[in-house]
Amino acid sequence: MTVRSGWLLNRDTPGGGQTREDTRLVPVGTYFPTGELTARGGVIPGGDPFKLTSSGAMSFTIGVGRAVLSGTTAQGAYPVAITAPETLTVAPGNAQFPRKDAVMLSVYDGMYDTSGSQLAVLEIVQGEAAATPVAPVANGSREKLYEITVPAGASTGNGGVPWSTAVADRRRTTMTLGGIHAGGWSTNFSGSYPGQYRDNRGVLERWSGTAWEEYPLLATSSSGATAASGFSLNSWRGRARSSVATVNVSVTRTGAKIDADSSGNIGDTDLVTIPPNWRPPFAVSAVVGDGFGDGEANIGVDGVVTLRSWSAGGVVTSGRNLRVTATYVL
Repeated sequence: MTVRSGWLLNRDTPGGGQTREDTRLVPVGTYFPTGELTARGGVIPGGDPFKLTSSGAMSFTIGVGRAVLSGTTAQGAYPVAITAPETLTVAPGNAQFPRKDAVMLSVYDGMYDTSGSQLAVLEIVQGEAAATPVAPVANGSREKLYEITVPAGASTGNGGVPWSTAVADRRRTTMTLGGIHAGGWSTNFSGSYPGQYRDNRGVLERWSGTAWEEYPLLATSSSGATAASGFSLNSWRGRARSSVATVNVSVTRTGAKIDADSSGNIGDTDLVTIPPNWRPPFAVSAVVGDGFGDGEANIGVDGVVTLRSWSAGGVVTSGRNLRVTATYVL
């Protein structure tokens, strides 16, 4: 048997005991806490653990890998490893309806269940045939790896299981305390403690205690901007998440009026300088408006916001409020 588990059999159990090889192979200590004495079960990432490969019309092979199988609070978690490929055979399909079978990695422990065994196994848990079949649930100390849809009447003699479309990957991952969760087939789970991180399909997220939030956390600012000569600062706001910033600045013209010609040329006029942490890595454009006209501004790497064009024939008069808005990557 190549399915191994640590801390399952006592030394005095006939044929039992944990070998030093078992200890080296199984993921002892790789626990993702879900409570004071409970852990999240799952596959240990690295390579393609427990890869399913078809090996016949009704058979398949599960490759090597490691996992943690979570039990009750009294049981704790079982570290398990498959050290050589295992081949399983799907039972023939129902004559009338399809069904969904589940490929499970399971631990049976007679101290906590009614199995009368102490054994770690890879098995197929057969679902009920129905017009709309539902796969078995991974309850107890089990971890679901795959779901296989078995067509009505499927057998070795009539083509068997259509492996390219019948298999649904249900491997979820787990890791040690403090590690970044590496994803899996579902992201519909809560974190265990504030400050926990996960990789959600390429986006780093942090558990706040109530929800997963994209990280870096939302940054805000409302101070540090300085109006240029001829303008006064009304307000400045900056918000950023994952290095994408949105800035809003409002200034009032206090100097002489500025006239735009028939083409919208206005002559470059500095409006305001934004704080250092909010300056773009290269010059970007921003939208400017005062309710009577609008134009385009440039935000430079030095943080200076410069008005470059205005509505053709328009005027920026003293007392008008100019609002600048831009979004860019920091």
